[in-house]
Amino acid sequence: MAQNFETILTQVDDGILTITLNRPDKLNAWTYQMGAELREAILAANDDAAIDAMVVTGNGRAFCAGADIALVFDAQSKQAPPYRAEARTEDWVALVRRSKPMVAAINGAAIGVGLSQVLAMDQILCADSATLSLRFVKLGLVPELASSHFVAQRCGFGAASNLILTGRTVSAVEAQSLRLIDGVTSPESLLESAQALARAMGENPQAAVREAKRLLSLNAAEGDVELVLRREFAALDRCYTSAEHREAIDAFLEKRSPDFRQARTR
Repeated sequence: MAQNFETILTQVDDGILTITLNRPDKLNAWTYQMGAELREAILAANDDAAIDAMVVTGNGRAFCAGADIALVFDAQSKQAPPYRAEARTEDWVALVRRSKPMVAAINGAAIGVGLSQVLAMDQILCADSATLSLRFVKLGLVPELASSHFVAQRCGFGAASNLILTGRTVSAVEAQSLRLIDGVTSPESLLESAQALARAMGENPQAAVREAKRLLSLNAAEGDVELVLRREFAALDRCYTSAEHREAIDAFLEKRSPDFRQARTR
């Protein structure tokens, strides 16, 4: 996966693509260019048979300290370059939910969009020194990237209201206690832990993983149980015809480890 980016770094190791936000002098503040490069890297990874899963982390002492005030908010309020109104139509959440497994490895401050952009990912791990905040209200704004949905799903209504309406900053330990994130590690073991978790998901049959992600997206808040069942049966029917399912059966009968990657090439 050879790509040249200006605001992110990419590295592939044993089937795991690690994407590193790379504006450390600006605390990896989000820009439209960074958003575009993230999309490009993720789309390429989804099309790359050698990549099983992805990890997103930050370079330096922050993960992402929110949107770049000058390049995003100031330009946006003036409707001036580099602001792009059409960027609002690009569905980041749908891309994350239809992609290969994605794990966020939050190494430092994750503020505003720095946090909301990872809430749709499959797992969120934090260094114990990280801090998190959905401080949109303090800028006279509201949560975006479906964060009002994902925070409520993760934490419950009361905790979501607290986090979103106060805009307060929480430690990684408190964030885990609120179930906003999924795990806390030492800074030294964060990336290794995130890559191991990504690998544990990505090494499974990709057809089933994609279908399972889709079911979680559709069914997590679905009140119609019959519709949930119909979606699951339809997904099962698609999985039954996959080469990876056949490989799982053959490997079991032949008492060997399955090779799902090879099966996908057949």
